[in-house]
Amino acid sequence: MTLYEYAGNLHVHTRYSDGAAYHARIADDALLAGLDFVVFTDHNLWVPGVEGYYGDPDRGYVLLLAGEEVHDRSRIPPGNHVLVYGAEQEVSQHAHTLPGLIKAVNQAGGMSFIAHPDDHAVAWMGESAFPWADRHIEGFTGLEIWNYMSRFKDHIQTRRQTLRSIFNPEDIMLGPNPRTLMLWDQLLGMGQDIVGIGSADAHGTQYRLGPISHTVFPYDFLFSCVNTHILTKFALTGELQHDKEVLYTGLRQGRVFIGYDLPARTKGFRYTAQGQNTSAVMGGHIRLGHGVTLQALAPTRARIRIICGGDVVAEERRVENLTHVVRKPGAYRAEVWLPYRDRERMWIISNPIYVDPNPSSLRR
Repeated sequence: MTLYEYAGNLHVHTRYSDGAAYHARIADDALLAGLDFVVFTDHNLWVPGVEGYYGDPDRGYVLLLAGEEVHDRSRIPPGNHVLVYGAEQEVSQHAHTLPGLIKAVNQAGGMSFIAHPDDHAVAWMGESAFPWADRHIEGFTGLEIWNYMSRFKDHIQTRRQTLRSIFNPEDIMLGPNPRTLMLWDQLLGMGQDIVGIGSADAHGTQYRLGPISHTVFPYDFLFSCVNTHILTKFALTGELQHDKEVLYTGLRQGRVFIGYDLPARTKGFRYTAQGQNTSAVMGGHIRLGHGVTLQALAPTRARIRIICGGDVVAEERRVENLTHVVRKPGAYRAEVWLPYRDRERMWIISNPIYVDPNPSSLRR
């Protein structure tokens, strides 16, 4: 089956909430970074009038979509932020309870992703933590596995760390929060289909240390870092409603990988499964049969791992292709690690392929 790949960012703020720029300026930066789509997710605000294609024949075009980052403003301590896509209506009025919000999004036909679930405070800056607090909740679509800005906060816990990090952010970024990866593996191991995404959480942030001020994270820089790549069954046509549905269908079904595009372009990564007279891609289910062959194809030589339940079940270094036969049910995801600036970085994170038990095994 032919699949089409589109890269974009699913977590972006404008001056309608706490971002530094308006939509057109951000779209210019997305074009500069070569993105195919951007979803605006201002806090508790859905702005549908911005949707459509932006650009010109010389620079190309980027698809702008309207989402929302919803949370209960009265909650103490703060937390439980949810990224909402495809609801096509304002849903922040349901934010007073997380189950009520997720139910409202589902009823509207939308998707809900728990944002930055392991976010930490930065005490010396007075920056609060915004983690996922109510972890017994189910029914959401997925997790934001890698939030660039939330992960950056982990590296600026002191003034000294901050001064070093804000001028060299690419040196410190090694991958997502390990706790979030562990959480994802735990949920997958419990039999939940949880879609993982990666995002910038872009605000155009400017940091100040006394007389020093520096815009560390302009939008174009962040759009060159952690993005979500969606594989679709149909090509985008330039028609808003069609293309939005195509992208959101791929996202909902988990045909997605997270790419850290700063060390090298991640476009072209593929992760598939082949069984007896059947096959699957990321996000898909496949029967175990007599065994399932998983294959991860990287755009360049790197360290490739296949992981199930938090355990590495296969690993090879300096390869472009890792093939592994599994004989047990489970949710198997792939990781690709690449050296950059003298350190190995997590480069690609796939969504899992779900290897289901054989029907006969279920009857025993």
